[in-house]
Amino acid sequence: MPTNVMYVTVYVTDRDRALDFHREKLGPEKRLDFPGPGGRFLTVGAPGDGFEFILWSHPASAGRPVEPGATPGPVILESDALRADFKALPEHAPRLRNSAAGVPG
Repeated sequence: MPTNVMYVTVYVTDRDRALDFHREKLGPEKRLDFPGPGGRFLTVGAPGDGFEFILWSHPASAGRPVEPGATPGPVILESDALRADFKALPEHAPRLRNSAAGVPG
């Protein structure tokens, strides 16, 4: 089974403004901040806690649906046996997409 919730994605329209808001109003610290081929990867988390929020800039943050595969998933789980966990999901579970696991979604 999944061992940890690594990230939860928060879709924002302006990463710098969102970072300022989270740090000044909510208290998390900046954890990761680096440019990548798909855009800037920016995370915040509470001091001393391993859980992180991804602040992801995307027009979908304005209340529109997100295109599959265009942005990080809303919840990213850590697992010691991802393929086995994915296959063990009950058939009535929502349809999941996870190309990183090599399992068609």
